[in-house]
Amino acid sequence: MKAGRKLLPMPESPRLARARVGERLELWTEAVGSMPPVFGERWVESDGREYRSFDPSRSKLASAVLKGWTGGLPVPGERWLYLGAASGTTASYVADLVGPSGRVYALERSLRPFSRLVSLAGRWPNLLPILGDARAPRTYSGLVPPVDGVYADIAQPDQVAIVRGNAELFLQGPGTRVLVALKTASMGRELAAAGHLARSEEELRPVLHLAPSVALDPFHRAHYLVGGRVRPTLFGGGTVRPTKLSLGRSPVRPRS
Repeated sequence: MKAGRKLLPMPESPRLARARVGERLELWTEAVGSMPPVFGERWVESDGREYRSFDPSRSKLASAVLKGWTGGLPVPGERWLYLGAASGTTASYVADLVGPSGRVYALERSLRPFSRLVSLAGRWPNLLPILGDARAPRTYSGLVPPVDGVYADIAQPDQVAIVRGNAELFLQGPGTRVLVALKTASMGRELAAAGHLARSEEELRPVLHLAPSVALDPFHRAHYLVGGRVRPTLFGGGTVRPTKLSLGRSPVRPRS
């Protein structure tokens, strides 16, 4: 691990840092987990803390930050539900951002990436894997408490509807956040990417105070980050009742 690099924390998320290298801006997260690296990313030490490079070509969230996302990020102590965690690359970065006192409930439905997610969670103690289908949130409702945010990266034609269903059930109430890595190529050929973005924003606007969406090109073609803070209308003007929480550290499989 290299030492001595000077990193500057970013005010929007204290465990996210930046460094200017010539014309290039680099992003780093303060690591909760332990080495070895997840995918070969660089690790450095700065001011006595360990950081790992937040690569925009590997994480849609990192590319959104570099492209000027202003809709809020996970911060220390928060709980987030992550839909479509796959093998856990970006989920581990979200776990870094919420810190040791936060939690990330990482949902994945496919067994092969889930096995890698479980292995990764062995080194990230605040990352909790759940095997389940995001289309059926009540099947894992006993495993996820009320959360501060929902992050979704699910390549489905109805991904916005899936996100809304989870947000209604698990978000604590108005003012919490929803971030969607919108993959327009999975949403059908009847509209171009910009058309799918506009339709998704239209579907979300009644329930979210939308931040300006950002295109993730050239890092992720035909992807956008969409989201914002939740309006009371998502809950019919009310709030979400707490759900039963399993406190075990083992990966969990919800009942169908």
